Amino acid sequence: MTPARWHQALSLLRPLVSLIGRRRLEQPLAWAERALKRRLFGCRMCGQCALDATGMGCPMRCPKGLRNGPCGGVRSNGTCELDASMACAWKDIWSRLDGELPPRQPLLDHRRAGRSAWLAEILDPKPAAPDLPPDRAFAKGRLQARLEAGDFVVTAEIGPGTAADGSALLAQAGKLGPWVDAINVTDGSAAHCALSSMAAAALLRRAGHDAVMQMTCRDRNRIALQNDLLGAAALGIENVVCLTGDGVLNGDHPEAKPVFDLDAVALVATAKTLRDGGRFLSGRALTVPPGYFIGAVDNPFAPPEPARVQRLAAKVAAGAQFVQTQYVFDIPAFTLYMERLRAAGLHRRCHVIAGVGMVASARTARWLTAKVPGVRIPDGVVRRLEQAADPVAEGAALAVELIGALRRIDGVAGVHLMFHHHLEMIEGVITAAGLAGPRQRRRVA
Repeated sequence: MTPARWHQALSLLRPLVSLIGRRRLEQPLAWAERALKRRLFGCRMCGQCALDATGMGCPMRCPKGLRNGPCGGVRSNGTCELDASMACAWKDIWSRLDGELPPRQPLLDHRRAGRSAWLAEILDPKPAAPDLPPDRAFAKGRLQARLEAGDFVVTAEIGPGTAADGSALLAQAGKLGPWVDAINVTDGSAAHCALSSMAAAALLRRAGHDAVMQMTCRDRNRIALQNDLLGAAALGIENVVCLTGDGVLNGDHPEAKPVFDLDAVALVATAKTLRDGGRFLSGRALTVPPGYFIGAVDNPFAPPEPARVQRLAAKVAAGAQFVQTQYVFDIPAFTLYMERLRAAGLHRRCHVIAGVGMVASARTARWLTAKVPGVRIPDGVVRRLEQAADPVAEGAALAVELIGALRRIDGVAGVHLMFHHHLEMIEGVITAAGLAGPRQRRRVA
């Protein structure tokens, strides 16, 4: 039976169900639904069934509970980063829908958990993702202004560190100095504890840097996320990047309870709702709305690769204005990704900042390929590092070459440097790449 016929059949039952009463039917229907749907679809009884939109593949089988997937944590063999024995639930959904992702799904109402979705569908209107407000004019920060002016931007990523006085953070930022346009601070990267991304971004702003605050869905529910979005704006943080986040099993507190109340698409839409709609998700109005530049991330090489542009399109439709990608080492594959992105017109709606990494040894390259989903390092690069007399210098030379190649790809608006333990190399790499002065920071036509 098609979803349309199924909905039609359920609607015919409304008079009978209303006569019998919801209270009498809830328990037996929930029991029957749990027994049948769990066996057929792996149902988790969220009470807000999306099977009709997802090709009868339950998205709640995803360990992160993503309603809008897939995340960037799909291994090269198509399995989940948190469970190597489990195929990615969203890769399965994408296959069921003949290579398409469904429309943006509404947020879960957790009050419905364990209750009958059939009964809700008969008696209640089916929830839909709310319409997003139109863009609102607000003062632009430096990063947004440079991107919109056509500059080829350089951003860099640092970890906030574990110093309660922020000394580790400021020491890292000091190595970047005038060489980058903005500095990203991670939010519990790899699910490890660190100084909060909001505090770190605020410290960077105080020190005169343009900060990009990363925000993950892993640790906070929709209330806390909205609180932090509002708080970030109050602290003068002009750029936020929305991520789903790594699973807690990867981190230093694997026993912790993951939240994942929202996914990255929903978090982007939430940030836009606060900024352009001037209201919380509940509909309550803000006294003064925030004015941040909304970013997202993308992993071009995580399977299924054709779905990556579709998910980025969902983030852009939700409000993402710029995107920073995972490491790019495979230029031909990234060129294909950008062709798909341009075909969808996304390069005109979103500034694409390509990730560039500093790989200082063949051993590190192999580890990244084996352990980090979506990182693809060609064998030739590994051999080049292995045969180099000075692998660190060779890694820097490779980064310079990658920046040059990325700059020549139509639609690439900048590079995002992830050098981590080699921040001292950034000055030399930027200089060698010809990006050391503002006059050189123009995109190649």
